[in-house]
Amino acid sequence: VITVEESKGLKYETEYVEGMQFDRGYISAYFITNAEKMETVIEDPYILITDKKISAMADLLPALEKILQVSKNLLIVAEDVDGEALATLVVNKLRGTINILAIKAPGFGDRRKAMLEDMAILTGGKVISEEVGRKLDSVTVEDLGRARRVTADKDNTTIVEGKGSDEAIKGRIKQIKAQIEETTSDFDREKLQERQAKLAGGVAVIKVGAATEVELKERKHRVEDALSATRAAVEEGILPGGGVALLNALPVLDKLEVSGDEATGVDIVNKAMDEPIRWIAENAGRDGSVKGR
Repeated sequence: VITVEESKGLKYETEYVEGMQFDRGYISAYFITNAEKMETVIEDPYILITDKKISAMADLLPALEKILQVSKNLLIVAEDVDGEALATLVVNKLRGTINILAIKAPGFGDRRKAMLEDMAILTGGKVISEEVGRKLDSVTVEDLGRARRVTADKDNTTIVEGKGSDEAIKGRIKQIKAQIEETTSDFDREKLQERQAKLAGGVAVIKVGAATEVELKERKHRVEDALSATRAAVEEGILPGGGVALLNALPVLDKLEVSGDEATGVDIVNKAMDEPIRWIAENAGRDGSVKGR
């Protein structure tokens, strides 16, 4: 899967992202671990995934106490983390009690639920949701996902090498593939393909830059058009130009066993299919009567 984004620079840039990347960065700059790059990197984190907004520390405290018994490295993915909960997490991060990163869940509505489930399957965790009767105070270590590394800046987060089972990931990819085949919406198909690629292990990103907003939009549209044409060629094949396709089709006419008016019709079509490449040759200063089949 290839996605197109606007760059803050003037040039085209290409980037290949391994693992699952989504467009949500750290909630607070206090979570940064590398001030020079303005990013957060957590090695071998446990991952808590929930569709709930976390405001009160009392909701999170039982889960944190269990997690701290096995690790200090934690990623929280939630609808939002604010108020008392965010302030307490930041204080404990600065004190070194816990190495934590909190981010907002990507997407919206049903797509958000699907992406959280993708994330859970990729990392071997579970989505903690009240819709299935789970609350934060019931979280156990077994409910948490795992990954080799998580990196985040203010705009994006990447989960590298999730520890989910290959069988579960392949099953999810198969399920998404079936949805791609069933959908009639180009937008939905594109989003499903992105989810499929993120689960499979990577997404290529083309970043388009320009000096002005008008030029940026024009360049981005050109790249998107080229990308659409390339996708169509990959899915449906291509037809060579220069009269070659018609020339290659001529042997089929030679094999037809027809007579009378049908033979006359085939002969007319045969001669007509010769014409494009003959005129192309003539316009190029070559002898159009000499053709190779």
